[in-house]
Amino acid sequence: MLTPETLEDLGQVSTYANLPAPSPEAGLSRYLQEIRKFPLLEPEEEYMLAKRWVEDQDSDSAHRLVTSHLRLAAKIAMGYRGYGLPQAEVISEANVGLMQAVKRFDPEKGFRLATYAMWWIRASIQEYILRSWSLVKLGTTSAQKKLFFNLRKAKSRIGALEEGDLRPEHVEKIAHDLGVTKDEVISMNRRLSGGDASLNATVGSEGEGTMQWQDWLEDEGADQAGDYAERNEMEARRALLEQAMDVLNERERDILTQRRLAEQPVTLEDLSSVYDVSRERIRQIEVRAFEKLQKRMRDLATEQGMMATA
Repeated sequence: MLTPETLEDLGQVSTYANLPAPSPEAGLSRYLQEIRKFPLLEPEEEYMLAKRWVEDQDSDSAHRLVTSHLRLAAKIAMGYRGYGLPQAEVISEANVGLMQAVKRFDPEKGFRLATYAMWWIRASIQEYILRSWSLVKLGTTSAQKKLFFNLRKAKSRIGALEEGDLRPEHVEKIAHDLGVTKDEVISMNRRLSGGDASLNATVGSEGEGTMQWQDWLEDEGADQAGDYAERNEMEARRALLEQAMDVLNERERDILTQRRLAEQPVTLEDLSSVYDVSRERIRQIEVRAFEKLQKRMRDLATEQGMMATA
């Protein structure tokens, strides 16, 4: 939930104190109408607001960046209606992810805030779902998270809609498609099935009438499978990068990290003072280190690909 404690953790209590907040009592339709009042930003306007926030910590600029993207956060949150959680809380978690994105957004990278923010929003929602579902509190590995978010869709694709344990051929198919073991498929299916109830069972109220399980069926328009595939690829690339960094000496590693991997890159001038060399020398070391790193990552990727097909 979007609590004062959450805002305080973000360090921006005054910036976000006046944000509209969804609540079951008021109803989501009222919240959605309210956030539509905030205008979308043109690219130039967004860039200038982000610059003022980065350089001057201007809270009004940050507030406008957040409010102009509340509709994006709500839209993404609506894609996670299939997990039996109050939609108001899911949207609040989406807003927390949006705030984190604004806090870390660098307008000089050349892309729009929406492109950057959607990753933070989805990550915040997915972590909230995993925290809230007691069924998966033991399933926190990357593969188990992927399995949790995609098992129902995988079952639906192959017509495995029967209650109870899956048939062996269905288990094998799902395990192959999702890249997990057959035992993990069986275990997760049993844990998810254990909490099943009638689709007509009441699960709460959304402010405009009683809600039933059937009202929370998964939104087929949402692509959690694609999201997790992309996140898994990013994790693999990050692991490959960390492994490849061993090819660099200590000075090369430090300069490359501070120039290309830090959230706020250090200037050539600052690094030249640290290492007592010219700015041009720092630039040369950075370029050479980057080329060495690229070659090492390509070699590692080739080696791992050959091992996987062996």
